[in-house]
Amino acid sequence: MDVDKNDFSFVQNGKKIKFDFAYITIHGTPGENGLLQGYLDMLGIPYSCCGVGAAALTFNKFYCVNYLRNFGVKTAKSILLRRGDTFSAENMVKKLGLPVFVKPNDGGSSFGTTKVRTIAELQPAIDEAFKEGQEVMIESFLSGTEVTCGCYKIPQKEVVFPITEVVTKNDFFDYNAKYNLESDEITPARISKALTDEIQHLTSQIYDWVGAQGIIRVDYIISETGEVCLLEVNTTPGMTATSFIPQQVRAAGLDIKDVMTEIIENNGSNKRI
Repeated sequence: MDVDKNDFSFVQNGKKIKFDFAYITIHGTPGENGLLQGYLDMLGIPYSCCGVGAAALTFNKFYCVNYLRNFGVKTAKSILLRRGDTFSAENMVKKLGLPVFVKPNDGGSSFGTTKVRTIAELQPAIDEAFKEGQEVMIESFLSGTEVTCGCYKIPQKEVVFPITEVVTKNDFFDYNAKYNLESDEITPARISKALTDEIQHLTSQIYDWVGAQGIIRVDYIISETGEVCLLEVNTTPGMTATSFIPQQVRAAGLDIKDVMTEIIENNGSNKRI
Protein backbone atom coordinates (compact mmCIF):
# COMPACT_ATOMS: atom_id res chain seq x y z
CA MET A 1 0.00 0.00 0.00
CA ASP A 2 1.46 3.35 -1.07
CA VAL A 3 1.34 6.23 1.40
CA ASP A 4 1.04 9.77 0.07
CA LYS A 5 3.82 11.57 1.95
CA ASN A 6 2.25 14.96 1.21
CA ASP A 7 -0.44 14.36 3.82
CA PHE A 8 0.35 10.88 5.23
CA SER A 9 -2.71 9.30 3.64
CA PHE A 10 -3.51 6.23 1.56
CA VAL A 11 -6.29 5.12 -0.75
CA GLN A 12 -8.38 2.07 0.08
CA ASN A 13 -11.35 0.95 -2.04
CA GLY A 14 -11.25 4.27 -3.82
CA LYS A 15 -11.47 6.26 -0.59
CA LYS A 16 -8.71 8.48 0.77
CA ILE A 17 -7.86 7.56 4.36
CA LYS A 18 -6.00 9.91 6.72
CA PHE A 19 -4.45 8.92 10.03
CA ASP A 20 -5.85 10.39 13.23
CA PHE A 21 -2.82 9.51 15.36
CA ALA A 22 0.62 7.94 15.02
CA TYR A 23 2.00 5.64 17.70
CA ILE A 24 5.75 5.74 17.09
CA THR A 25 7.81 2.66 18.00
CA ILE A 26 10.48 2.88 15.29
CA HIS A 27 14.01 2.38 16.64
CA GLY A 28 16.77 4.54 15.20
CA THR A 29 16.18 7.02 12.44
CA PRO A 30 13.65 8.44 11.66
CA GLY A 31 11.56 7.39 14.66
CA GLU A 32 13.93 8.14 17.54
CA ASN A 33 15.87 11.18 16.39
CA GLY A 34 13.05 13.65 15.70
CA LEU A 35 12.78 13.38 11.91
CA LEU A 36 9.44 11.58 11.95
CA GLN A 37 8.18 13.84 14.72
CA GLY A 38 9.02 16.94 12.66
CA TYR A 39 7.25 15.50 9.63
CA LEU A 40 4.11 14.78 11.65
CA ASP A 41 4.27 18.23 13.27
CA MET A 42 4.24 19.86 9.83
CA LEU A 43 1.18 17.82 8.88
CA GLY A 44 -0.59 18.50 12.18
CA ILE A 45 -0.87 14.80 13.02
CA PRO A 46 -0.63 14.01 16.76
CA TYR A 47 1.69 11.25 17.93
CA SER A 48 2.63 9.29 21.02
CA CYS A 49 6.06 10.51 22.06
CA CYS A 50 8.16 13.61 22.61
CA GLY A 51 8.76 16.26 19.97
CA VAL A 52 11.72 17.08 17.75
CA GLY A 53 13.92 18.78 20.35
CA ALA A 54 13.62 16.13 23.04
CA ALA A 55 13.97 13.29 20.53
CA ALA A 56 17.12 14.79 19.00
CA LEU A 57 18.63 15.36 22.46
CA THR A 58 18.00 11.87 23.80
CA PHE A 59 19.03 10.14 20.56
CA ASN A 60 22.45 11.79 20.81
CA LYS A 61 23.90 9.83 23.72
CA PHE A 62 26.83 12.17 24.36
CA TYR A 63 24.72 15.32 24.36
CA CYS A 64 22.06 13.72 26.55
CA VAL A 65 24.34 12.48 29.34
CA ASN A 66 26.23 15.79 29.42
CA TYR A 67 22.97 17.74 29.50
CA LEU A 68 21.63 15.66 32.39
CA ARG A 69 24.92 15.90 34.25
CA ASN A 70 24.07 19.59 34.75
CA PHE A 71 21.13 18.45 36.92
CA GLY A 72 23.44 16.36 39.11
CA VAL A 73 22.81 13.05 37.33
CA LYS A 74 25.82 10.75 37.65
CA THR A 75 27.17 9.30 34.39
CA ALA A 76 30.25 7.60 33.01
CA LYS A 77 33.09 9.74 31.65
CA SER A 78 32.94 9.99 27.87
CA ILE A 79 34.64 11.33 24.75
CA LEU A 80 32.96 12.18 21.44
CA LEU A 81 34.61 11.57 18.06
CA ARG A 82 33.30 12.85 14.75
CA ARG A 83 34.29 11.32 11.45
CA GLY A 84 37.70 12.66 10.47
CA ASP A 85 38.75 13.63 14.02
CA THR A 86 42.24 12.70 15.15
CA PHE A 87 42.84 11.31 18.62
CA SER A 88 45.51 9.88 20.88
CA ALA A 89 44.63 6.41 22.13
CA GLU A 90 47.03 6.89 25.04
CA ASN A 91 45.37 10.15 26.13
CA MET A 92 41.94 8.59 25.74
CA VAL A 93 42.86 5.68 27.98
CA LYS A 94 44.51 8.06 30.45
CA LYS A 95 41.22 9.96 30.75
CA LEU A 96 38.76 7.04 30.68
CA GLY A 97 40.81 4.05 31.84
CA LEU A 98 40.24 0.50 30.61
CA PRO A 99 38.03 -1.20 29.74
CA VAL A 100 35.90 1.27 27.77
CA PHE A 101 32.79 0.97 25.65
CA VAL A 102 32.94 2.22 22.07
CA LYS A 103 29.54 2.81 20.48
CA PRO A 104 27.83 4.80 17.73
CA ASN A 105 26.68 8.04 19.31
CA ASP A 106 23.62 8.19 17.06
CA GLY A 107 22.59 4.53 16.90
CA GLY A 108 20.59 1.96 18.79
CA SER A 109 20.11 -1.72 19.63
CA SER A 110 23.84 -2.02 20.48
CA PHE A 111 24.84 -2.25 16.80
CA GLY A 112 28.53 -1.42 16.44
CA THR A 113 29.15 -1.47 20.20
CA THR A 114 32.38 -3.01 21.50
CA LYS A 115 33.85 -3.51 24.94
CA VAL A 116 37.54 -2.60 24.60
CA ARG A 117 40.10 -3.97 27.05
CA THR A 118 43.40 -2.92 25.48
CA ILE A 119 44.74 0.07 23.56
CA ALA A 120 45.30 -2.17 20.55
CA GLU A 121 41.56 -2.92 20.36
CA LEU A 122 40.55 0.74 20.38
CA GLN A 123 41.01 1.70 16.72
CA PRO A 124 39.23 -1.40 15.31
CA ALA A 125 36.33 -0.75 17.69
CA ILE A 126 36.10 2.89 16.59
CA ASP A 127 36.15 1.81 12.93
CA GLU A 128 33.33 -0.65 13.64
CA ALA A 129 31.24 2.00 15.39
CA PHE A 130 31.66 4.43 12.48
CA LYS A 131 30.02 1.83 10.22
CA GLU A 132 26.77 2.51 12.11
CA GLY A 133 26.85 6.28 12.56
CA GLN A 134 28.53 9.62 11.96
CA GLU A 135 29.73 10.04 15.55
CA VAL A 136 31.34 7.67 18.03
CA MET A 137 31.16 7.82 21.81
CA ILE A 138 33.89 6.28 23.95
CA GLU A 139 32.68 5.74 27.49
CA SER A 140 34.39 4.62 30.69
CA PHE A 141 33.33 1.23 32.03
CA LEU A 142 30.84 1.14 34.90
CA SER A 143 30.71 -2.05 36.91
CA GLY A 144 27.54 -3.01 38.72
CA THR A 145 23.92 -4.04 38.31
CA GLU A 146 22.11 -2.87 35.18
CA VAL A 147 18.49 -1.81 35.65
CA THR A 148 15.88 -0.01 33.60
CA CYS A 149 12.76 1.93 34.55
CA GLY A 150 9.80 3.10 32.49
CA CYS A 151 7.55 6.09 33.05
CA TYR A 152 4.72 8.01 31.44
CA LYS A 153 2.79 11.12 32.35
CA ILE A 154 -0.53 12.56 31.29
CA PRO A 155 -2.38 15.56 32.75
CA GLN A 156 -3.01 15.00 36.48
CA LYS A 157 -1.40 11.55 36.41
CA GLU A 158 2.11 10.11 36.64
CA VAL A 159 2.98 6.42 36.35
CA VAL A 160 6.47 5.12 37.12
CA PHE A 161 6.74 1.39 36.48
CA PRO A 162 8.48 -1.30 38.53
CA ILE A 163 12.20 -1.55 37.78
CA THR A 164 13.67 -4.35 35.69
CA GLU A 165 17.05 -5.89 36.51
CA VAL A 166 19.07 -7.09 33.53
CA VAL A 167 21.37 -10.07 34.03
CA THR A 168 23.16 -10.83 30.78
CA LYS A 169 24.84 -14.11 29.97
CA ASN A 170 27.23 -12.20 27.69
CA ASP A 171 30.08 -9.81 28.41
CA PHE A 172 27.63 -6.89 28.24
CA PHE A 173 24.02 -6.22 27.21
CA ASP A 174 24.69 -6.53 23.47
CA TYR A 175 22.37 -7.23 20.55
CA ASN A 176 22.12 -10.98 21.28
CA ALA A 177 21.42 -10.30 24.94
CA LYS A 178 18.65 -7.87 23.97
CA TYR A 179 16.97 -9.82 21.18
CA ASN A 180 18.16 -13.45 21.23
CA LEU A 181 17.23 -14.36 24.81
CA GLU A 182 20.82 -14.25 26.07
CA SER A 183 19.86 -12.41 29.24
CA ASP A 184 17.55 -12.71 32.24
CA GLU A 185 15.17 -9.82 32.86
CA ILE A 186 13.82 -9.72 36.41
CA THR A 187 10.87 -7.47 37.26
CA PRO A 188 10.77 -6.12 39.90
CA ALA A 189 14.52 -5.79 40.30
CA ARG A 190 16.21 -7.45 43.27
CA ILE A 191 17.25 -4.17 44.88
CA SER A 192 16.36 -2.37 48.10
CA LYS A 193 13.28 -0.24 48.50
CA ALA A 194 15.50 2.79 49.02
CA LEU A 195 17.26 2.23 45.69
CA THR A 196 13.94 1.49 43.99
CA ASP A 197 12.49 4.77 45.26
CA GLU A 198 15.61 6.69 44.23
CA ILE A 199 15.61 5.30 40.69
CA GLN A 200 11.88 5.78 40.18
CA HIS A 201 12.10 9.37 41.43
CA LEU A 202 15.11 10.07 39.21
CA THR A 203 13.30 8.59 36.20
CA SER A 204 10.38 10.94 36.81
CA GLN A 205 12.75 13.90 37.04
CA ILE A 206 14.60 12.93 33.85
CA TYR A 207 11.23 12.69 32.09
CA ASP A 208 10.66 16.37 32.85
CA TRP A 209 14.24 17.52 32.30
CA VAL A 210 14.39 16.17 28.74
CA GLY A 211 10.83 17.27 27.91
CA ALA A 212 9.49 13.76 27.36
CA GLN A 213 5.97 12.74 26.45
CA GLY A 214 4.36 9.34 26.14
CA ILE A 215 6.35 6.40 27.55
CA ILE A 216 10.08 6.60 28.14
CA ARG A 217 12.58 4.11 29.54
CA VAL A 218 15.76 5.10 31.37
CA ASP A 219 18.68 2.70 31.76
CA TYR A 220 21.05 2.78 34.73
CA ILE A 221 23.98 1.03 36.36
CA ILE A 222 23.97 0.63 40.13
CA SER A 223 27.63 0.59 41.14
CA GLU A 224 29.02 -1.77 43.73
CA THR A 225 28.92 1.14 46.22
CA GLY A 226 25.22 1.74 45.53
CA GLU A 227 25.65 4.81 43.32
CA VAL A 228 23.05 5.17 40.55
CA CYS A 229 24.59 6.15 37.19
CA LEU A 230 22.67 6.98 34.03
CA LEU A 231 23.36 4.97 30.87
CA GLU A 232 20.84 6.39 28.41
CA VAL A 233 17.29 7.63 27.86
CA ASN A 234 14.94 5.91 25.39
CA THR A 235 11.99 8.03 24.25
CA THR A 236 10.56 5.36 21.91
CA PRO A 237 11.17 2.13 23.84
CA GLY A 238 10.39 -1.29 22.42
CA MET A 239 6.80 -2.44 22.79
CA THR A 240 6.90 -6.12 21.82
CA ALA A 241 5.51 -8.69 24.25
CA THR A 242 9.02 -9.43 25.58
CA SER A 243 10.24 -5.82 25.70
CA PHE A 244 10.97 -4.13 29.02
CA ILE A 245 7.98 -1.78 29.07
CA PRO A 246 5.28 -4.45 28.57
CA GLN A 247 7.01 -6.53 31.27
CA GLN A 248 6.91 -3.57 33.66
CA VAL A 249 3.29 -2.80 32.79
CA ARG A 250 2.32 -6.38 33.68
CA ALA A 251 4.38 -6.25 36.90
CA ALA A 252 2.49 -3.07 37.87
CA GLY A 253 -0.80 -4.92 37.46
CA LEU A 254 -1.79 -2.77 34.50
CA ASP A 255 -3.06 -3.60 31.01
CA ILE A 256 -0.93 -2.39 28.11
CA LYS A 257 -4.12 -1.60 26.16
CA ASP A 258 -5.26 0.77 28.91
CA VAL A 259 -1.83 2.42 29.13
CA MET A 260 -1.65 3.01 25.38
CA THR A 261 -5.24 4.28 25.34
CA GLU A 262 -4.39 6.86 28.01
CA ILE A 263 -1.37 8.04 26.03
CA ILE A 264 -3.30 8.26 22.76
CA GLU A 265 -6.25 10.09 24.30
CA ASN A 266 -4.05 12.57 26.20
CA ASN A 267 -1.21 13.24 23.76
CA GLY A 268 -3.20 14.61 20.88
CA SER A 269 -2.88 18.29 21.72
CA ASN A 270 0.06 18.48 24.12
CA LYS A 271 2.72 21.06 23.38
CA ARG A 272 6.02 19.44 22.44
CA ILE A 273 9.61 20.59 22.40
